[in-house]
Amino acid sequence: MPIVGGLDIHRKQITFDYLDTETGQVCRGQVSPADREHLRAWLARFAGTCDVAFAVEGCTGWRYVAGELAAAGATAHLAEPADTAFARGRKRHAKTDKTDCRHLRQLLSEGRLPECWIPPSRILEYRALLETYHDLRREHTAQAQLRGAVPPRRPGPGRGHPAHRAGPGRAAGGLGRLPVPGRAAAGRHRPGRARGAGGRMHTVRHQLLDAARHLTGAKVLAERLYGVGPFAALAMTCWLAGKDRFSSSRQAVRLAGLDVTVWSSDRKGPPGRLSRQGPPVLRWALYEAGKTHARAPAPDHAYYAQVKDRCNGKRAALSEARKILRQAHHILAELGDDALSAT
Repeated sequence: MPIVGGLDIHRKQITFDYLDTETGQVCRGQVSPADREHLRAWLARFAGTCDVAFAVEGCTGWRYVAGELAAAGATAHLAEPADTAFARGRKRHAKTDKTDCRHLRQLLSEGRLPECWIPPSRILEYRALLETYHDLRREHTAQAQLRGAVPPRRPGPGRGHPAHRAGPGRAAGGLGRLPVPGRAAAGRHRPGRARGAGGRMHTVRHQLLDAARHLTGAKVLAERLYGVGPFAALAMTCWLAGKDRFSSSRQAVRLAGLDVTVWSSDRKGPPGRLSRQGPPVLRWALYEAGKTHARAPAPDHAYYAQVKDRCNGKRAALSEARKILRQAHHILAELGDDALSAT
């Protein structure tokens, strides 16, 4: 390849390091500020070059950089951050943006770059829609709790307490205890925001349902797995589908952030908790699917009841969520790339 290089993405600038293999010239510098317009103008220098490849770490901002590289006719190689850092070896010098770019360029030129899978543009749009729906749902729930239509999920007085008999707006956490400016501001902003979030959520919901009906992997998961609806099936397909993406179902569980942490000397967090890494919308969809096994007709209701009696309902739902995720991994692995095809 005539041009091979690496890009280190930051919020304010993009540091580049590329090599012209024909002349042996190495160019280094920065693109500032880091936005589409300036990056597009910088990539114009490679117009007419037939083979251009850049390595980009899979961190915040990689998507628009990969899109601009593809629009300019260059090939984007997405590097896995942890494996890329491991390939650096033992640290001997200070880590800088220039050394990161050079490291990416050397790995790419030597064929040792640990690459990540870049989803098709349609799958990326579905992911964005799922994350938007999840955010709108949380906003709508928060507004409903502020109005008193939905009880908040936090410890409070029991049902016999006077605060519950007083009705919404006069309870201990209602607007009756707020100062006068707070009541005025809450009453002024809540109705419009709640209606707006509900309307947008309704629109996005129909878009997601339509996408789940026309995606092969989502249709198969919804048909074969109990408790998996269109949202959970679409989320698992968008984040887990693809040929040879995972060597085991344990990696899929780790991607979703449902694995249990262990003690490590380099962190202060206690062991025995969920790692919560990965997309929150995927964990939410799996948890909701796991809760459906609390029903008596569910095929795995006996295991759910056993874990609930021994621990609690939340542990039981998380256990079922992991089992659903492992089953979905095997189903999507059988489908391969056909899981991402439209029907």
